[in-house]
Amino acid sequence: MQKLFQSRFGRVILPLVLMFSLGACSRLVTPDQTTEITEVRGGQYVLDSDHAALMFKLNHLGFSTFLGRFTEFDASLDFDPEDIENASLEVVIEMASINVNLAEFEEELRGDNWLDVAQYPQAVYRTTSFVEAVDEDTFIFAGDLTFHGVTAPVNLEVNFNGGGRNFLTRSYTVGFSGAARFNRSDFGVDRFTSFGVGDEIELEVHVEFMDTGGES
Repeated sequence: MQKLFQSRFGRVILPLVLMFSLGACSRLVTPDQTTEITEVRGGQYVLDSDHAALMFKLNHLGFSTFLGRFTEFDASLDFDPEDIENASLEVVIEMASINVNLAEFEEELRGDNWLDVAQYPQAVYRTTSFVEAVDEDTFIFAGDLTFHGVTAPVNLEVNFNGGGRNFLTRSYTVGFSGAARFNRSDFGVDRFTSFGVGDEIELEVHVEFMDTGGES
């Protein structure tokens, strides 16, 4: 009888304990988190590289979407949530950090037939102006992408995820995702475009920024 009682007690009480614990943890992690961008602390932010991903996609011969990423990049953000139109973002990508999960092909991509990382070791993106607000959390910025020795305009769509005190790092943190599209041939990287390897590149970025302490 005692074992039966303990078994039933465990089935009822343990889930409640777990639910309470998880709820308490979520409050500890981000006690002042907000998804309203107008409530976010303004100022200068630096990239949390441990929580950042930069991926690219292109069509592969009409059969599939080819995926890759750059594992080394840095970014800085300066913005005032009450004046989002004047926000500025800069991203610097180390081109040799390309990763497509195929070591031999990665070396080929680094060569002068493709990215030519010896001559063009970095790609840089800087926002130049505000374009429009899609909704209260999504914004489009114009910017310049310098890639493979060419600078050309590229729009960036930015989605705000949330902001607040990060319990783990103890720093004020904001999170964004972003997307951009451009044709690689516009930057002189046009190999195999005539054979069905996609010209259009889709970039996707997921990042967290940490406040540098320069609150505005």
